[in-house]
Amino acid sequence: MPKAKRPQTIGALRKSKYEVLPVREELRKNLIAKIRAEEVVFPGIVGFENTVIPQLENAILAGQDIILLGERGQAKSRIIRSMTNLLDEEIPKIAECEINDNPYDPICRPCRDKVAEMGDKTPLEWLSRDDRYSEKLATPDISIADLIGEIDPIKIAEGHYLSDEMAIHYGLVPRTNRGIFCINELPDLAERIQVGLFNLMEERDVQIKGYRVRLPLDVFVVSTANPEDYTNRGRIVTPLKDRYGSQIHTHYPLDVKDEIAIMDQERSKFPEEDKLVIPDYMKETLAEITTQARLSSEINQRSGVSVRVTIANFETLLGNAVRRSIRNNEEWACPRVSDLSFIVASFAGKIELETFEEGRESRLTDDLTRRAVLRTFASYFEVDDLDAIVTAFDLGNRVETGSEKPGVDYADMVKNIDGMAQAVKKLTDDKRPEVIASAVEFILEGLHLSRKLNCDRSGESAVYKR
Repeated sequence: MPKAKRPQTIGALRKSKYEVLPVREELRKNLIAKIRAEEVVFPGIVGFENTVIPQLENAILAGQDIILLGERGQAKSRIIRSMTNLLDEEIPKIAECEINDNPYDPICRPCRDKVAEMGDKTPLEWLSRDDRYSEKLATPDISIADLIGEIDPIKIAEGHYLSDEMAIHYGLVPRTNRGIFCINELPDLAERIQVGLFNLMEERDVQIKGYRVRLPLDVFVVSTANPEDYTNRGRIVTPLKDRYGSQIHTHYPLDVKDEIAIMDQERSKFPEEDKLVIPDYMKETLAEITTQARLSSEINQRSGVSVRVTIANFETLLGNAVRRSIRNNEEWACPRVSDLSFIVASFAGKIELETFEEGRESRLTDDLTRRAVLRTFASYFEVDDLDAIVTAFDLGNRVETGSEKPGVDYADMVKNIDGMAQAVKKLTDDKRPEVIASAVEFILEGLHLSRKLNCDRSGESAVYKR
């Protein structure tokens, strides 16, 4: 509804024939409209199109509260926050109401008194969809007062009685009335606090302290949990878990293309983006490193290997490419295989090893990187097709690469090594020296890992030979 035409009183709202819907019906109505229009329901969510999203849509169509269960870095919070797109752009509420009262059916005492006194002249405010979403991270210090409410000592000092509903300071849940309320990491919530949510989940009301205050709230409840939490830090008490209509399991990307799409979408971007050239094989290698990490017996898989690992590694890789271009006064920044040694800084802090050993993170990163490069290389080349390059090394050729080496230094390698130009062309038609350098390093490292070339490493330099 255009801002200029929005009704400003209850009377005007009635004349406009505006219909106030419960939040579940509102979500359902807008979801149906998006499905019919073939719109993207959850923008920015990649890899869940055939698994998680259909289950979410079913739960919303069924009007069920939801718990998303999955390891860290599986977009659980993002999914919930994107649900606000299914709310109406704006809805009316009674002006100055702390709990967003329905103009036609107010539930709090101040609003009931206001409507009784002013009738159809009761003023309205319009609430945006973003203001109808509240999120609380479950921490040990959360109290029932934080979520539900408490007697406000200031209001008591102003003359209200303890038993007076007007003396209440509402918590986060009532203030999200007619909206979406999310609890992140639900098992971390103390069990006695979880019990306090029973009425909200089933009877759809909250009760504050020992007073006869009943608020029939209209709240859509969504929570997240990590399976590891059930055994290590806490649990969801059974009666509360039973009150969630749908328990939906999230997962890590099932396809390397999805992992790449996520890291492209989520990485930090800067003004110099137009000077970055990122080969597909480097993206595929990074995604494959994460895939290999999720299969590794040396990493605690109960803790998970988050998509944030891929994103952070990508940012580190690009950071080193940019640093090299600045130091060498190059126009373009293009990541290469020699830059992969730097991702240990972004990788090590995001995984949990099964056993502790000094320096193990660095050795494991190197091992996973070698596996990933080899698998990616094998998807581009048949080793036997590169016999001309191997023969050139048999004849005594030696080349040195390194993360600090300027791109122009690789031009002679392409000229002097038989078969290298053809192999590079299979990867790219780009003639920029920085891109050629990246392709050359990828080919040489692939041949080394395929046991066709030897490699001596010293610091950030590598010498390939037979």
